[in-house]
Amino acid sequence: MFRFLRLAPLATLIAVAACSSSSPKNQSTGTADAGPSLSDAQFQAQVLSGMHDSLLTDINTLLTAANAIQAAAPSTLAGWQDAAQVTALKNAWIPARTSYEHSEGAIAPLFPDVDNSIDARYDDFLAELGPTGDSDLFDDVGVTGMHAMERIIYQPNPPAVVTFEATLPGYVASAAPSSDAQALELKNKLAAKLISDVTALQGRWTPVNLNIAVAYQGLVALMNEQKEKVNKAASSEEESRYSQRTMVDLRDNLDGTKAIYALFEPWVLSKTNSDPTKDGPTIDGKIQAGFVKLAAAYATISGDAFPPVPATWSSENPSAADLATPFGQLYSQVLAAVDPSTDGTIVFEMNAVATLLGFPIFKQ
Repeated sequence: MFRFLRLAPLATLIAVAACSSSSPKNQSTGTADAGPSLSDAQFQAQVLSGMHDSLLTDINTLLTAANAIQAAAPSTLAGWQDAAQVTALKNAWIPARTSYEHSEGAIAPLFPDVDNSIDARYDDFLAELGPTGDSDLFDDVGVTGMHAMERIIYQPNPPAVVTFEATLPGYVASAAPSSDAQALELKNKLAAKLISDVTALQGRWTPVNLNIAVAYQGLVALMNEQKEKVNKAASSEEESRYSQRTMVDLRDNLDGTKAIYALFEPWVLSKTNSDPTKDGPTIDGKIQAGFVKLAAAYATISGDAFPPVPATWSSENPSAADLATPFGQLYSQVLAAVDPSTDGTIVFEMNAVATLLGFPIFKQ
Protein backbone atom coordinates (compact mmCIF):
# COMPACT_ATOMS: atom_id res chain seq x y z
CA MET A 1 0.00 0.00 0.00
CA PHE A 2 1.27 3.51 -0.78
CA ARG A 3 1.75 6.24 1.78
CA PHE A 4 0.24 9.55 0.76
CA LEU A 5 -0.02 13.04 2.15
CA ARG A 6 -3.33 14.89 2.18
CA LEU A 7 -2.71 17.92 0.03
CA ALA A 8 -4.54 21.14 -0.70
CA PRO A 9 -7.01 21.11 -3.60
CA LEU A 10 -5.46 21.79 -7.00
CA ALA A 11 -7.22 25.15 -7.22
CA THR A 12 -5.31 26.28 -4.13
CA LEU A 13 -2.00 25.12 -5.58
CA ILE A 14 -2.69 26.97 -8.82
CA ALA A 15 -3.68 30.13 -6.95
CA VAL A 16 -0.42 30.11 -4.99
CA ALA A 17 1.63 29.59 -8.14
CA ALA A 18 -0.32 31.92 -10.41
CA CYS A 19 1.83 34.91 -9.58
CA SER A 20 4.99 33.15 -10.78
CA SER A 21 6.16 32.09 -14.21
CA SER A 22 8.29 29.05 -14.85
CA SER A 23 10.33 30.29 -17.74
CA PRO A 24 10.14 34.01 -18.50
CA LYS A 25 13.36 34.34 -16.53
CA ASN A 26 16.41 32.14 -16.47
CA GLN A 27 16.46 31.09 -12.82
CA SER A 28 20.24 30.93 -12.68
CA THR A 29 20.79 34.46 -14.00
CA GLY A 30 17.50 36.24 -13.50
CA THR A 31 17.59 37.41 -17.12
CA ALA A 32 14.65 37.11 -19.48
CA ASP A 33 14.57 34.16 -21.89
CA ALA A 34 13.51 34.58 -25.49
CA GLY A 35 10.28 33.06 -26.75
CA PRO A 36 6.90 32.34 -25.22
CA SER A 37 6.65 30.95 -21.72
CA LEU A 38 4.01 29.50 -19.44
CA SER A 39 3.35 30.32 -15.82
CA ASP A 40 3.32 27.56 -13.22
CA ALA A 41 -0.47 27.86 -13.15
CA GLN A 42 -0.64 27.33 -16.92
CA PHE A 43 1.65 24.30 -16.73
CA GLN A 44 -0.50 22.86 -13.94
CA ALA A 45 -3.62 23.35 -16.02
CA GLN A 46 -1.95 21.57 -18.95
CA VAL A 47 -0.97 18.64 -16.76
CA LEU A 48 -4.46 18.43 -15.26
CA SER A 49 -6.12 18.35 -18.67
CA GLY A 50 -3.68 15.79 -20.07
CA MET A 51 -3.88 13.54 -17.03
CA HIS A 52 -7.67 13.64 -17.02
CA ASP A 53 -7.92 12.70 -20.69
CA SER A 54 -5.14 10.09 -20.70
CA LEU A 55 -6.28 8.18 -17.64
CA LEU A 56 -9.94 8.44 -18.62
CA THR A 57 -8.99 6.34 -21.64
CA ASP A 58 -7.55 3.68 -19.30
CA ILE A 59 -10.65 3.84 -17.09
CA ASN A 60 -12.93 3.43 -20.08
CA THR A 61 -10.85 0.47 -21.25
CA LEU A 62 -11.05 -1.01 -17.75
CA LEU A 63 -14.84 -0.65 -17.76
CA THR A 64 -15.07 -2.38 -21.13
CA ALA A 65 -12.89 -5.18 -19.78
CA ALA A 66 -14.97 -5.48 -16.58
CA ASN A 67 -18.10 -5.92 -18.67
CA ALA A 68 -16.27 -8.52 -20.75
CA ILE A 69 -15.39 -10.43 -17.57
CA GLN A 70 -19.02 -10.60 -16.55
CA ALA A 71 -20.09 -11.62 -20.04
CA ALA A 72 -17.47 -14.38 -20.14
CA ALA A 73 -18.22 -15.73 -16.66
CA PRO A 74 -20.06 -19.06 -17.07
CA SER A 75 -23.56 -19.03 -15.60
CA THR A 76 -23.71 -22.79 -14.96
CA LEU A 77 -21.58 -25.42 -13.27
CA ALA A 78 -21.18 -27.12 -16.64
CA GLY A 79 -19.68 -23.92 -17.98
CA TRP A 80 -17.12 -23.85 -15.19
CA GLN A 81 -16.21 -27.43 -16.03
CA ASP A 82 -15.58 -26.45 -19.66
CA ALA A 83 -11.89 -25.56 -20.07
CA ALA A 84 -12.61 -23.39 -23.11
CA GLN A 85 -15.08 -21.21 -21.19
CA VAL A 86 -12.70 -20.79 -18.25
CA THR A 87 -9.89 -19.86 -20.66
CA ALA A 88 -12.17 -17.26 -22.24
CA LEU A 89 -12.79 -15.81 -18.77
CA LYS A 90 -9.07 -15.63 -18.08
CA ASN A 91 -8.57 -13.91 -21.43
CA ALA A 92 -11.19 -11.33 -20.42
CA TRP A 93 -9.54 -10.75 -17.03
CA ILE A 94 -6.07 -9.98 -18.42
CA PRO A 95 -6.99 -6.71 -20.26
CA ALA A 96 -8.66 -5.43 -17.09
CA ARG A 97 -5.48 -6.09 -15.16
CA THR A 98 -3.35 -4.33 -17.77
CA SER A 99 -5.59 -1.25 -17.83
CA TYR A 100 -5.49 -0.81 -14.08
CA GLU A 101 -1.76 -1.42 -13.70
CA HIS A 102 -1.13 1.30 -16.28
CA SER A 103 -3.07 3.83 -14.24
CA GLU A 104 -2.93 2.78 -10.58
CA GLY A 105 -0.05 5.08 -9.67
CA ALA A 106 -2.21 8.17 -10.17
CA ILE A 107 -5.62 6.67 -9.37
CA ALA A 108 -4.83 4.90 -6.09
CA PRO A 109 -3.94 8.00 -4.03
CA LEU A 110 -6.78 10.05 -5.50
CA PHE A 111 -9.49 7.45 -4.89
CA PRO A 112 -8.16 5.02 -2.26
CA ASP A 113 -11.60 3.60 -1.49
CA VAL A 114 -12.20 2.54 -5.08
CA ASP A 115 -8.62 1.33 -5.41
CA ASN A 116 -9.06 -0.89 -2.36
CA SER A 117 -12.26 -2.44 -3.69
CA ILE A 118 -10.79 -3.01 -7.15
CA ASP A 119 -7.17 -3.92 -6.46
CA ALA A 120 -6.58 -4.98 -2.83
CA ARG A 121 -4.92 -8.35 -2.30
CA TYR A 122 -6.54 -11.19 -0.38
CA ASP A 123 -4.34 -10.58 2.68
CA ASP A 124 -5.19 -6.85 2.63
CA PHE A 125 -8.91 -7.66 2.77
CA LEU A 126 -8.45 -10.19 5.57
CA ALA A 127 -6.49 -7.66 7.59
CA GLU A 128 -9.59 -5.44 7.45
CA LEU A 129 -12.17 -8.21 7.92
CA GLY A 130 -10.46 -9.96 10.83
CA PRO A 131 -10.87 -13.61 11.87
CA THR A 132 -14.38 -13.86 10.44
CA GLY A 133 -12.95 -13.41 6.95
CA ASP A 134 -15.26 -13.82 3.96
CA SER A 135 -16.87 -17.23 3.67
CA ASP A 136 -18.71 -16.44 0.42
CA LEU A 137 -16.21 -16.26 -2.41
CA PHE A 138 -18.74 -15.26 -5.05
CA ASP A 139 -20.72 -12.37 -3.57
CA ASP A 140 -20.19 -8.62 -3.75
CA VAL A 141 -19.11 -7.89 -0.16
CA GLY A 142 -15.91 -8.57 1.76
CA VAL A 143 -13.20 -9.74 -0.64
CA THR A 144 -13.89 -8.17 -4.03
CA GLY A 145 -12.11 -6.88 -7.11
CA MET A 146 -9.71 -8.22 -9.67
CA HIS A 147 -7.68 -10.41 -7.31
CA ALA A 148 -10.82 -11.98 -5.86
CA MET A 149 -11.77 -12.97 -9.40
CA GLU A 150 -8.21 -14.06 -10.21
CA ARG A 151 -8.11 -16.26 -7.11
CA ILE A 152 -11.19 -18.13 -8.32
CA ILE A 153 -10.49 -18.49 -12.04
CA TYR A 154 -6.83 -19.57 -11.79
CA GLN A 155 -7.33 -23.01 -10.28
CA PRO A 156 -5.53 -24.62 -8.67
CA ASN A 157 -3.70 -21.79 -6.91
CA PRO A 158 0.09 -22.26 -6.70
CA PRO A 159 0.97 -24.45 -3.68
CA ALA A 160 3.27 -21.85 -2.12
CA VAL A 161 0.49 -19.27 -2.33
CA VAL A 162 -1.94 -21.64 -0.62
CA THR A 163 0.62 -22.30 2.12
CA PHE A 164 1.06 -18.58 2.75
CA GLU A 165 -2.64 -17.69 2.68
CA ALA A 166 -3.62 -20.60 4.93
CA THR A 167 -1.77 -18.85 7.77
CA LEU A 168 -4.01 -15.77 7.55
CA PRO A 169 -6.81 -15.32 10.12
CA GLY A 170 -10.13 -15.70 8.32
CA TYR A 171 -8.64 -17.73 5.45
CA VAL A 172 -11.05 -19.63 3.20
CA ALA A 173 -9.65 -21.90 0.51
CA SER A 174 -10.31 -20.68 -3.00
CA ALA A 175 -12.49 -22.69 -5.33
CA ALA A 176 -14.40 -22.40 -8.56
CA PRO A 177 -18.20 -22.42 -8.37
CA SER A 178 -19.49 -25.89 -7.53
CA SER A 179 -23.15 -25.30 -8.42
CA ASP A 180 -25.29 -23.35 -10.85
CA ALA A 181 -26.28 -21.06 -7.98
CA GLN A 182 -22.64 -20.17 -7.20
CA ALA A 183 -21.90 -19.63 -10.89
CA LEU A 184 -24.78 -17.17 -11.13
CA GLU A 185 -23.72 -15.48 -7.90
CA LEU A 186 -20.22 -14.87 -9.24
CA LYS A 187 -21.59 -13.51 -12.49
CA ASN A 188 -24.29 -11.31 -10.96
CA LYS A 189 -22.53 -10.20 -7.77
CA LEU A 190 -18.72 -10.46 -7.76
CA ALA A 191 -18.32 -9.61 -11.45
CA ALA A 192 -21.06 -6.99 -11.25
CA LYS A 193 -19.30 -5.39 -8.26
CA LEU A 194 -16.20 -4.79 -10.38
CA ILE A 195 -18.35 -3.12 -13.03
CA SER A 196 -20.03 -0.99 -10.35
CA ASP A 197 -16.70 0.09 -8.84
CA VAL A 198 -15.19 1.06 -12.20
CA THR A 199 -18.38 2.88 -13.18
CA ALA A 200 -18.16 4.86 -9.93
CA LEU A 201 -14.52 5.69 -10.68
CA GLN A 202 -15.46 6.81 -14.18
CA GLY A 203 -18.13 9.11 -12.75
CA ARG A 204 -15.75 10.65 -10.22
CA TRP A 205 -12.94 11.14 -12.76
CA THR A 206 -13.54 14.84 -13.33
CA PRO A 207 -10.98 17.65 -13.24
CA VAL A 208 -12.46 19.11 -10.07
CA ASN A 209 -11.68 15.84 -8.24
CA LEU A 210 -8.10 15.56 -9.46
CA ASN A 211 -5.07 16.84 -7.58
CA ILE A 212 -1.92 16.60 -9.66
CA ALA A 213 0.37 16.87 -6.63
CA VAL A 214 -1.28 13.83 -5.03
CA ALA A 215 -1.22 11.96 -8.35
CA TYR A 216 2.47 12.77 -8.85
CA GLN A 217 3.33 11.52 -5.38
CA GLY A 218 1.45 8.33 -6.29
CA LEU A 219 3.70 7.84 -9.30
CA VAL A 220 6.79 8.18 -7.11
CA ALA A 221 5.32 5.76 -4.58
CA LEU A 222 4.57 3.22 -7.29
CA MET A 223 8.14 3.34 -8.55
CA ASN A 224 9.39 2.89 -4.99
CA GLU A 225 7.04 -0.07 -4.58
CA GLN A 226 8.62 -1.94 -7.49
CA LYS A 227 11.27 -3.39 -5.19
CA GLU A 228 8.60 -4.46 -2.68
CA LYS A 229 6.60 -6.17 -5.41
CA VAL A 230 9.68 -8.19 -6.34
CA ASN A 231 10.60 -8.99 -2.75
CA LYS A 232 7.10 -10.19 -1.85
CA ALA A 233 7.53 -13.03 -4.33
CA ALA A 234 9.86 -14.65 -1.78
CA SER A 235 6.89 -15.22 0.56
CA SER A 236 4.32 -15.81 -2.22
CA GLU A 237 2.69 -12.47 -1.38
CA GLU A 238 3.22 -10.99 -4.83
CA GLU A 239 0.40 -9.09 -6.46
CA SER A 240 -0.89 -11.29 -9.30
CA ARG A 241 0.09 -14.41 -7.41
CA TYR A 242 -2.59 -16.79 -8.71
CA SER A 243 -2.05 -16.13 -12.42
CA GLN A 244 1.73 -15.83 -11.89
CA ARG A 245 1.97 -12.69 -14.03
CA THR A 246 3.30 -10.07 -11.60
CA MET A 247 6.25 -9.49 -13.94
CA VAL A 248 3.72 -8.15 -16.42
CA ASP A 249 2.29 -5.91 -13.69
CA LEU A 250 5.72 -4.36 -13.15
CA ARG A 251 6.16 -3.66 -16.86
CA ASP A 252 2.69 -2.12 -17.00
CA ASN A 253 3.44 0.01 -13.91
CA LEU A 254 6.55 1.36 -15.60
CA ASP A 255 4.80 2.07 -18.89
CA GLY A 256 1.97 3.87 -17.11
CA THR A 257 4.33 5.93 -14.96
CA LYS A 258 6.36 7.01 -17.98
CA ALA A 259 3.20 8.09 -19.80
CA ILE A 260 1.94 10.25 -16.93
CA TYR A 261 5.37 11.64 -16.06
CA ALA A 262 5.63 12.80 -19.69
CA LEU A 263 2.74 15.18 -18.98
CA PHE A 264 4.84 16.88 -16.28
CA GLU A 265 8.02 16.91 -18.36
CA PRO A 266 7.58 20.25 -20.20
CA TRP A 267 7.05 21.94 -16.84
CA VAL A 268 10.14 20.21 -15.43
CA LEU A 269 12.26 21.23 -18.42
CA SER A 270 11.26 24.86 -17.91
CA LYS A 271 12.92 24.89 -14.49
CA THR A 272 16.50 25.72 -15.49
CA ASN A 273 19.18 26.46 -12.91
CA SER A 274 22.98 26.59 -12.83
CA ASP A 275 22.87 24.22 -9.85
CA PRO A 276 22.47 20.72 -11.38
CA THR A 277 20.61 19.51 -8.28
CA LYS A 278 17.93 22.11 -9.04
CA ASP A 279 18.09 22.10 -12.82
CA GLY A 280 15.01 20.60 -14.43
CA PRO A 281 16.65 19.35 -17.64
CA THR A 282 19.46 17.68 -15.67
CA ILE A 283 17.06 15.98 -13.26
CA ASP A 284 14.78 14.93 -16.10
CA GLY A 285 17.72 13.34 -17.90
CA LYS A 286 18.46 11.23 -14.82
CA ILE A 287 14.82 10.14 -14.59
CA GLN A 288 14.76 9.13 -18.24
CA ALA A 289 17.99 7.17 -17.76
CA GLY A 290 16.41 5.47 -14.76
CA PHE A 291 13.37 4.47 -16.79
CA VAL A 292 15.67 2.92 -19.40
CA LYS A 293 17.61 1.10 -16.70
CA LEU A 294 14.48 -0.34 -15.10
CA ALA A 295 13.00 -1.37 -18.43
CA ALA A 296 16.26 -3.16 -19.26
CA ALA A 297 16.09 -5.03 -15.95
CA TYR A 298 12.53 -6.15 -16.70
CA ALA A 299 13.53 -7.16 -20.23
CA THR A 300 16.03 -9.68 -18.87
CA ILE A 301 13.11 -11.79 -17.63
CA SER A 302 11.16 -13.64 -20.28
CA GLY A 303 7.53 -14.49 -19.74
CA ASP A 304 4.92 -13.27 -17.27
CA ALA A 305 6.20 -14.66 -13.97
CA PHE A 306 9.13 -13.92 -11.70
CA PRO A 307 12.11 -16.25 -11.94
CA PRO A 308 12.26 -18.88 -9.18
CA VAL A 309 13.05 -17.48 -5.74
CA PRO A 310 16.05 -19.13 -4.04
CA ALA A 311 14.96 -21.20 -1.04
CA THR A 312 17.45 -19.33 1.17
CA TRP A 313 16.51 -15.84 -0.06
CA SER A 314 16.64 -12.97 2.45
CA SER A 315 16.03 -9.42 1.29
CA GLU A 316 17.69 -8.08 4.46
CA ASN A 317 20.93 -9.98 3.93
CA PRO A 318 20.92 -11.88 0.65
CA SER A 319 23.89 -14.17 0.08
CA ALA A 320 26.22 -13.71 -2.85
CA ALA A 321 25.00 -17.02 -4.24
CA ASP A 322 21.35 -15.95 -4.06
CA LEU A 323 22.14 -12.57 -5.62
CA ALA A 324 23.76 -14.39 -8.53
CA THR A 325 20.51 -16.18 -9.42
CA PRO A 326 18.11 -14.65 -11.98
CA PHE A 327 15.78 -13.59 -9.15
CA GLY A 328 18.65 -12.07 -7.17
CA GLN A 329 19.89 -10.19 -10.21
CA LEU A 330 16.39 -8.84 -10.87
CA TYR A 331 16.05 -7.70 -7.25
CA SER A 332 19.46 -6.00 -7.30
CA GLN A 333 18.73 -4.22 -10.57
CA VAL A 334 15.33 -2.99 -9.41
CA LEU A 335 16.74 -1.77 -6.10
CA ALA A 336 19.54 0.04 -7.93
CA ALA A 337 16.98 1.75 -10.18
CA VAL A 338 14.51 2.93 -7.52
CA ASP A 339 16.28 3.20 -4.14
CA PRO A 340 14.94 6.50 -2.76
CA SER A 341 18.12 7.29 -0.83
CA THR A 342 20.49 7.02 -3.80
CA ASP A 343 21.27 9.99 -6.02
CA GLY A 344 20.37 9.25 -9.64
CA THR A 345 17.64 6.69 -9.10
CA ILE A 346 14.10 7.19 -10.39
CA VAL A 347 12.58 7.77 -6.95
CA PHE A 348 15.37 10.09 -5.76
CA GLU A 349 15.15 12.24 -8.89
CA MET A 350 11.33 12.23 -9.04
CA ASN A 351 11.42 13.57 -5.49
CA ALA A 352 13.78 16.29 -6.73
CA VAL A 353 11.17 17.16 -9.36
CA ALA A 354 8.52 17.31 -6.64
CA THR A 355 10.61 19.92 -4.86
CA LEU A 356 11.05 21.89 -8.10
CA LEU A 357 7.30 21.92 -8.73
CA GLY A 358 6.34 22.74 -5.15
CA PHE A 359 4.88 19.30 -4.34
CA PRO A 360 5.49 17.36 -1.13
CA ILE A 361 8.11 14.68 -1.62
CA PHE A 362 7.39 10.98 -1.23
CA LYS A 363 8.54 9.52 2.10
CA GLN A 364 8.64 5.82 2.98
